[in-house]
Amino acid sequence: MLPGLTLVLGGAASGKSAFAEGLVSGTGRNRVYLATAQAHDEEMRLKLAAHREARGPGWHTIEEPMDVGRALATISGDTCVLFDCATMWLSNQLLAEADLAEAEAGLMAGLALCPAPVVIVSNEVGASVVPENALARRFREEQGKLNQKLAAKAGLVVNVIAGLPQVLKGELP
Repeated sequence: MLPGLTLVLGGAASGKSAFAEGLVSGTGRNRVYLATAQAHDEEMRLKLAAHREARGPGWHTIEEPMDVGRALATISGDTCVLFDCATMWLSNQLLAEADLAEAEAGLMAGLALCPAPVVIVSNEVGASVVPENALARRFREEQGKLNQKLAAKAGLVVNVIAGLPQVLKGELP
């Protein structure tokens, strides 16, 4: 049984999304994929199509790049939600020059209102070099803060490295 909130962290191409999909599928509930990525170019369109194909059938997809909190508040309790991913959501907020405090408050409110278990995928970006530009440095700082807040609320936190899950908090079902 998954807790109300699970956070799955990892670096790029670490296997975190596949691991999170397995957690959600393992619940036996109806599956909702809350997608935050936007296909602004052909490479991203192909990547998103590959992710959809790898997930297979049986997923209800909600594409919501910005107002994830509102989307979460509308989901029924008989489902399990995969929110993939908090990193793209944060990028979308920064690029839109949104009020991050307001956006984060909306996200946290949506998580609190969602009656279904939610598994959030997020990148761990703090283990790399210091970025050379101000936007990238701000993103790295904001991502670290967001991950810490989500981890504090989560009953289960897993770091995925090379496809291998490492439990940081809680217990795997």
